[in-house]
Parts: sequence; C-alpha cells; structure tokens
Amino acid sequence: MTDSWATFGADLHIEPHAGGLRDGLMEALRDAVRTGRLTPGSRLPSSRALAADLGIARNTVADAYAELVAEGWLTARQGSGTRVARRAEPRGGTPVARRTLPARRLPTYSLMPGQPDLASFPRAAWLRASRRALTEAPDEAFGYGDPRGRTELRTAVAEYVGRARGVYADPERVVICSGFIHGLRLVGEVLARREVREVAVDSYGLDFHRTALARAGLRTPCVPVDRLGTVVGALADRPEAGAVLMTPAHQFPTGVPLHPDRRVAVVDWARATGGLIVEDDYDGEFRYDRQPVGSLQGLDPDRVVHIGTVSKSLAPGLRLGWMVAPAGMVAELADAKGFSDWTTGSLDQLTLAEFIASGAYDRHVRAMRLRYRRRRDQLVAALADRAPEIRISGIAAGLHAVLELPEGTERSVISAAAFQGLALEGLSYFRHPDAARERDALVISYGSPSDSAWKGTLDALCRVLP
Repeated sequence: MTDSWATFGADLHIEPHAGGLRDGLMEALRDAVRTGRLTPGSRLPSSRALAADLGIARNTVADAYAELVAEGWLTARQGSGTRVARRAEPRGGTPVARRTLPARRLPTYSLMPGQPDLASFPRAAWLRASRRALTEAPDEAFGYGDPRGRTELRTAVAEYVGRARGVYADPERVVICSGFIHGLRLVGEVLARREVREVAVDSYGLDFHRTALARAGLRTPCVPVDRLGTVVGALADRPEAGAVLMTPAHQFPTGVPLHPDRRVAVVDWARATGGLIVEDDYDGEFRYDRQPVGSLQGLDPDRVVHIGTVSKSLAPGLRLGWMVAPAGMVAELADAKGFSDWTTGSLDQLTLAEFIASGAYDRHVRAMRLRYRRRRDQLVAALADRAPEIRISGIAAGLHAVLELPEGTERSVISAAAFQGLALEGLSYFRHPDAARERDALVISYGSPSDSAWKGTLDALCRVLP
C-alpha cells in the first residue's frame, strides 16, 4: 500500500519500507527535497497535521522530523515550525552543472535469505535481563576481562547447547565470539599457525566464509553436496585438506541434513587424518517436521569445533556467538582472539547469560519456532495453489526454502522479480567457483518479511514464478 500526501502541493509517495513507516516517510521527504518538490525554506505541516493526513501515529512523524533535522535536511525553531533547510550556494564563478545520480530504488518486498524476523526481537524480556545483569554485575565485569568470555555466559552456553543441541560442552571448552564469521576467522588463524593449507568447503555455501578462510592464508577447495548432504567420501581426493567446514544439521543453502552414515564417516576421516571438522550450527534451533538433529560435535568433541550464534534465534545485531572447541585448541583460540579483539562486550555477555539462565531464551525460541512454521506452511500452501509445478525442498527445518525452477530460468525469474519490486536470490549465487552448475533454483527466506508485507510478498513471488 502506498500513502500519498499533498498538503501544500508537494506530493509524497510513502511506499512500504523495510525499516517501517518512519523510514518510509523519511525517504519520501528526502526525495522531495532532492527533486525540488520541497524547496529550501518551505514550511512543513505540523507533526499532528501530517499524522492525521496519513493516518499514522504522531510520534512516527515527530521521530522522522527529528532525525531529518539531525541529518541537516530540515530545521526546527520555536515559533517558526519545521522547514526545509537552506543550503549554502557557491559565491561567484560559473555555476557548475549538478551531476544527477540515478536514484536507488529499494525493493518493496524481500525474500533474501540470511535474516530472521527482526520485528519479533523480545525487547521487553531482553531489557529485564539487561537490568538484572547490570544490577548484579561484579565490579570486575567492567574491566578488560578474559578473552575466552565471561564465565557466566560460558557456563550458560555450555548448559544450553548440551541440553538442546547434544554438544559435549564444559565451560572451559567455550570461547565467546562476535558471531560465526568472527569464530571462523579465529579458527582459520589457528589452523594456519598449525601449518594447515586447505579447508574443504561444500560446493554450495556462503562466499564470505571462503573469504574469511582465504584471509588466513587457507585454500578452500570444494566437495560436492547431494540429497544426503556433504559427499564426505570426496575428502579422500583432498589429501592436503586439514579441516572441513560443514553445516551438518541443515546444510545451507540446500537445506538437507547430513545423513547418519556420513556423520560417522566424516568423524572417521578426522580421526584417521588428524583433521578438524568446523561445524556451523546454522539456524540449528528451528525444526518443524522431524526431531532435532544433534550436533556432530557430540560424536567426537576432540575433532570438532562447534560454532553457534544468536544471529538467527535472536538478532544478528547482537554480535554474540560461541565456539565449543577441543580442549587442546582453546588456549590457541583465546590467544588469537586476545591479539585482535580482546573480548566481546561484558554487559552484553552478562545479559545473554541471564536471558538463557532465566528460561527466556527457550521461551523465545519456542515461540519463534511456531511463528516460522506457520510462515513455512503458508508458503507451501500458496505454491501448491498458484504454482503447483514448482517443487519446494529444504523445509523440514531452518528459515529458508529452495524452490526448484525449470532449467535456464533462474536469471530471468530474478530479473522479473526485481521489476515487481521483489528481492530474490538464486541458488547459483551460493555455488563455489569450482563447482559445476547443477540446477536452477531460488533460495528464499520466509522468516524475515514483516506481517504486514507477508501477503504482498507471497503474491509477488507467485506472479514471477514460471
């Protein structure tokens, strides 16, 4: 839905925006100033009048005005109201033609993978945990601290992943990090110090994972992925690989769990070669149609580094994660972390520890599991009704699904979606540069669209599918 406003002759078109009504209004006002529809010195209506015109909360308009004043787009003076800021003109000389850059159009809808439902972040529960953590924090918590992380959080994490993910986790094996990439970078640095030259990765995965390892000086050859997960037998063709990076519980992006036989086989490979398994527990908490798949680390804690985060369960902006490492590797990881990033914020760590220990984390995960499952079911139902030829897979867990497309149509579907204002990502984006192209598909997130945008997002998706 697009709201229009022409209170004093300047038409503002406020389209749905990922940041909400406030950000949509701010972008509309900026655009009106850029294009000259609002001239310097123009007086804007009061926040009360504009809110009434648009049918939105007055606070939303007031917040938008305040932010634009801070950015320099508007000015506000007592008794003079809110006006478009007057900008200084160059003195003398020949006027220079202004170079007009094409306006960047943000997508109206997005099904891009990798982000949870940010609107569902448990603000009130997090605030309560933060207050308790701050009240009870010892004085030494405000110092530099242990690079492994706060004892309170390492203890809470060890209890949680042991109970919920089947990880063998003593607090002494836990190292707190700032998310998966931070943890992977530290592991890569330790492996490079140990003179490992290669870390095998799946033929489909995230390019910035490969980049993080490459910056540690490690090569990242790929091994195939099929309907049973990583083809572990292909590791025999990589004798220089001293480690392998996997998402065994729910392979990203294909969505398949690693078959039990292959779970055993990759542990046998690590034992026989002295190799290391880096386990990415990507969206490991969210299971819908089957029992949770326990961590690979539980099969051999001395051969697996288990890395988990709250980026999908809570929010990526928290920048909190953990590594559960082999006992002989903890000191090396702490040393690598201490050199580049002494410690993650102590108060954030204490808040998460309280959030987990109080049971609020479990309650939130259960609520989000139900929410995401409803979204998943609505997606499946919409496709069955309006695009029955499209096969959907990878939906037993996680926050995304894979939609199989007819051969040769992936690029055209993404282009058609962009024309409709819908952001999509194709499976080919996640393919390793050395892997063969196998199929055309979309990798779509059903977790991130807001409730108000969800129906429109599904409609836009169904319109562009072949």
